[in-house]
Amino acid sequence: MVIDRRNLLLGGTALAGLAAFAYFRPMGAARAAEGDFPYKLTEAQWRAKLSPEAYVVLREEGTERPFTSPLLDEHREGIFACAGCDQPLFKSETKFDSGTGWPSFYDFIPGALGTREDNSFGMTRVSLHCSNCGGHQGHVFEDGPPPTGLRYCIDGVSLQFIPA
Repeated sequence: MVIDRRNLLLGGTALAGLAAFAYFRPMGAARAAEGDFPYKLTEAQWRAKLSPEAYVVLREEGTERPFTSPLLDEHREGIFACAGCDQPLFKSETKFDSGTGWPSFYDFIPGALGTREDNSFGMTRVSLHCSNCGGHQGHVFEDGPPPTGLRYCIDGVSLQFIPA
């Protein structure tokens, strides 16, 4: 294949389109984890309770931009809880700096999270949701530190910090 101006422009346009598709998730019906969760709100109540950014992450499984969460630099003792329902999810002593731009933890409070397979964007990942309200939290990866070797990569807008 000859790389000429036309092919370069077509390829660049295709890459830009794919990048835009991956970055901007379509808005629409809520996509929080399916299931019967103890904490329930109507869509209108969720929209009133959450900031627009938190709504997109918690209810539509969006992703916040990396390095934008104030919780990235939160190092005090305390609990990181679900921004949707206040359920405690992570203890501060399990937080670590993964360098990825999102708050990361190597373990969670037992029973606080549920998982499901996420096949979006042509890859298979494990998606995390709050076991109390079903709100999307982020994903878990197998590149974390000891003792678990796991990295719970969490969107900061889906969390709130409660100091000890």
